[in-house]
Amino acid sequence: MPRWKKILYTLLITATAVAGGLFGWSVLTRPDTCHKGVDRIGGECVGVSSDGYDYGTPEIRDVARAIAEENKKISGQPYVTVAMMLPLQSDSAALRRQMRSDLQGAYLGQLEANEGEGEPPKIRLVLANPGQDYEHQSTVVDTLLRMADSSKDRLRAVTGFNLSLSATQDAVERLTEHKVPVLASRITGDQIANEDGADGLTKLQYPGLARIIPTNHDVALALANFNGERGRENRRTVLVYDTRPDSYNESLAKAFSGIKEKGPAGPAAMPFESPGIDKAGSTGNQFTQIANNICDSEADTVYFAGRSLHLRIFALKLAQMGCENRHYTIISGSDAASLREDMSAKDWAQLRGGAGGQAKVTVQYAAPAHPDAWSIELAAWRKKWDATHDRAPTEAELPQYLAEPKAALDSLNKLIKSTRDKGTDLGTTPNLLDSRTMLVYDGLVTIGTALHEVQSGGADKVPGLEDVGREWPKLQSRHRVQGTSGLICLTSGGNLYDKPIAVVELDPGQSGIGRLRFVGLGWPTGREQPKNCVIPSRS
Repeated sequence: MPRWKKILYTLLITATAVAGGLFGWSVLTRPDTCHKGVDRIGGECVGVSSDGYDYGTPEIRDVARAIAEENKKISGQPYVTVAMMLPLQSDSAALRRQMRSDLQGAYLGQLEANEGEGEPPKIRLVLANPGQDYEHQSTVVDTLLRMADSSKDRLRAVTGFNLSLSATQDAVERLTEHKVPVLASRITGDQIANEDGADGLTKLQYPGLARIIPTNHDVALALANFNGERGRENRRTVLVYDTRPDSYNESLAKAFSGIKEKGPAGPAAMPFESPGIDKAGSTGNQFTQIANNICDSEADTVYFAGRSLHLRIFALKLAQMGCENRHYTIISGSDAASLREDMSAKDWAQLRGGAGGQAKVTVQYAAPAHPDAWSIELAAWRKKWDATHDRAPTEAELPQYLAEPKAALDSLNKLIKSTRDKGTDLGTTPNLLDSRTMLVYDGLVTIGTALHEVQSGGADKVPGLEDVGREWPKLQSRHRVQGTSGLICLTSGGNLYDKPIAVVELDPGQSGIGRLRFVGLGWPTGREQPKNCVIPSRS
């Protein structure tokens, strides 16, 4: 073979080997994708999607498609993007149902914002999955920051956030550092909130953050005020708390510890340690010991700072104890809103306490909302009115803090019906009892209100990032948001002013599956919101 042919042959072999190596390297290093814009990381599908992708979770398939259809419907109009960020995959059927409730609220809120009064822009909703326990939130935040800078996406707010964790706090901190507005509709941890200072002196740790759910501090105040009004000052209390690092548990334990009890001192606080939010581990054995210690004390009320799964196990353990036929009340925070979903018929029978039907344990918790709250409270108000008047009240005489949320809830129920009548499949008819759908709906309505308020310069314009964040503290008084969960009036720190909690109890009933019973409203300040929700001065 001529020398030049040998050289050419060698060059061809080398080029082929290099090309093959480069191809193999690219295949090995290319991320494994679940869907367009969604990568597979550690077995989870992490990313952002707007086209109906369900992240492999059948429970959210229909509502994800409904959101995609609404996105397609408004695609030719001026729009901004809002991201719904929360874990969207789980091995737990109960957690997957909760995801569906959250997304149903998001879709209905998107519809209300897009079809309601006000100028454009419309809301394009995207689903952002940060992985279990927000483990991969940094990857998702990277994408959201690019979308905020994109003239096509025009991301103007991020909402969702259903778990008060350090990873959630990191995500909120990074988003707000880059001036992306965040609206927290499901997290109660005090660590993820701006602190309201005296007038004109509020220093924002998270500029552009707003919350439409009370913090654990406000929840504890509202529960204390509620029970104090009902003559329960002389109870003996004990705190049972989870020592596992968890912002929700930590802030709830701190808030419960800060309640000034009027009755005799109870026993010292009793810790336990769980392995995770939705993992039981050895908590059953720990709770057996704790329940024995409580039985030996004179405590009759337990403040429980822990997650819903562990609350259920603890309540059942306490109900198993003889404890000289004493009755106990367990008081907990908003995570307990999903407790009923995990209760079996056997569990309800155990709480019921045998053939007599007298509950051995009452579980009371602070729900961010309850669908029966406004009608029951308005009926009680009217009864008091009728006792001192010989005529019906005018609309202007009805208490705004009850009548306006009732009207908002009526509108949501009408929207649910009209959506069903149009044949839109959301997987199931939204169940408002666990409050998730109501809170997330209120969050999208609040974002829509802010977008319409800052809209200026013509229908083809869209607000800037900082425009939306600056609007949060203006949503009070005349510009208050009439939420299904209560009047939303935001302070200079983006916090709620005196929004009530719905105090709810698990009612075992006489047989079968129990129910959630609305007991009353608790107000953080100890009294109802003022007329027109005008926030008083802080000095």
